[in-house]
Amino acid sequence: MELQRFRPRLIESLHGYDRERFFKDLAAGLTVGVVALPLAMAFGIASGVKPEQGLITAIVAGFLISALGGSSVQIGGPAGAFIVIVYGIGERYGLTNLLIATALAGIVLFVLGLFKLGALVRYVPVAIVIGFTNGIAVLIALSQARDLLGLTIAKMPGDFFAQIETLWLHRATFNPYALAVGGGTFAILFAWPKLFANTALPEALLEGRTLRTAARVPGPVLALVAMTALAHALQLPLETIGTRFGGIPASLPSLSLPPFSWESAKYLLIPTVTIAMLGAIESLMCARIADNMVPHLPRHDPNQELMAQGIANFVSPFFGGLPATGTIARTVTNLRAGATSPVAGIVHAATLLGVVLVAAPLAKHVPLAVLAGILLFVAWNMGEWHEFARLRRFSVQYRTILVGTFLLTVVFDLTVAVQVGLLLACVFFIYRMSMLFRVQPFVPAEGAPPPGVQVFELFGSLFFGAVGKIEALPAQLAEHTRAVVLEMHRLISLDTSGLDALQQLHRTLKQRDVALVLANVNEQPLSLMRRSGFEAVLGADQIVPTVAAAFKDDEPAAWPGSPY
Repeated sequence: MELQRFRPRLIESLHGYDRERFFKDLAAGLTVGVVALPLAMAFGIASGVKPEQGLITAIVAGFLISALGGSSVQIGGPAGAFIVIVYGIGERYGLTNLLIATALAGIVLFVLGLFKLGALVRYVPVAIVIGFTNGIAVLIALSQARDLLGLTIAKMPGDFFAQIETLWLHRATFNPYALAVGGGTFAILFAWPKLFANTALPEALLEGRTLRTAARVPGPVLALVAMTALAHALQLPLETIGTRFGGIPASLPSLSLPPFSWESAKYLLIPTVTIAMLGAIESLMCARIADNMVPHLPRHDPNQELMAQGIANFVSPFFGGLPATGTIARTVTNLRAGATSPVAGIVHAATLLGVVLVAAPLAKHVPLAVLAGILLFVAWNMGEWHEFARLRRFSVQYRTILVGTFLLTVVFDLTVAVQVGLLLACVFFIYRMSMLFRVQPFVPAEGAPPPGVQVFELFGSLFFGAVGKIEALPAQLAEHTRAVVLEMHRLISLDTSGLDALQQLHRTLKQRDVALVLANVNEQPLSLMRRSGFEAVLGADQIVPTVAAAFKDDEPAAWPGSPY
């Protein structure tokens, strides 16, 4: 098997790179870097770690994904989809094992890309993706209830029902100021983009330079600064980053190896696979969305993208970082800001690094309720809620997979949800394919077959899920049947179980002194028959090009290989 060539998209993008493109990428990188700042801190806190770990992930992984990835415009970093997964792994296995699992997932992602397996991610049914995405959105919203309501809870459990119970038991500690600040943050994020829509304000106002400049201010930045300033000015009794975490260091942590042992690593198989699987799905789905938004740019290379994601997730834990993947919201922001190459993503990482080095002390004043409001808005946008309203338009199988994956994600975890979802998808696929396969009486264009000869047409794919229809064929034969002709022109594929069913049919008919003739066999079924030796057992002259060829003599006794 030929391995994937390691060639980052950045190398191709720099061919013919000019001053104009650089300034476009610079502006886009600065914009998305500012947008990523509150999100990175919020993702870190919601994942059960310190806010600086979210920033470290955005800086280190964001730089590596842009510099080494296979997409021209994708922005990488901590993602909302990972919040629930990271929190659960950290609570169950500890922070050290979370870092180890992230590094191991990076190796898995790199190997997937190296062996050109990126296309396999596209085989995950869309019902499963929608189901677990909506489920994760619900869990993100639930995880922010503590800070949004200002409840005094030392640590939230990871289990869904335990979280609800804990919130209920601490309801007496509700802080109305936290809800007001968090709700105000959500309201700003919701209303800000709509305010400058052409229908929201008079055209005369939109022409003003001040309003045009204001329209370019990202909603998360406005909400973070405005609500933090308001809470600080009014001296509201709110928990902040400073009171819970002591602030954010104004430097990156030194490179260090997490303590590794095979004894603990062998228990991390499921967390490793979960991180790798979710990272692959999210990053490639994000890259495809970006491709559709900018058709003038080269489409992403899924295998190179997975290799870059692998390197980023392997390196990030050495700085204390979290799992990273492509992020849809920041990638879309990057595109809308005019990005033309991966340089914009590199500038985004540099912007975050500059903010950490210069403005880290200011972060201690940020109320946790503000970050909860931001994450609540992320969860709202993350969920494809309209899909629930459209369920009645789709099949029972689609509804079962989507709703089942959603409920299992919420109640159990993503790994169980995807496993069961894929199992259901496979079962339903087998059922649908078996229903498509038909064995039906066939009347050839040349006219009715001679007396004692029955002709059946095989339609579809004869595989392990459809062999029952072949096994039932002998019971459908009329008395005094001398020969059975199977017209196979519309049989598109045959697997070994289907071949075994044909062999058993041949043995059953032979015991009854009934000849079996196969007519108009396609290339794939015929190749399998020859390789397995069934053609020799049946007799090469019993496989004919047309049904008419099987009727060349009225008496089956004249047919070569006939038992008569």
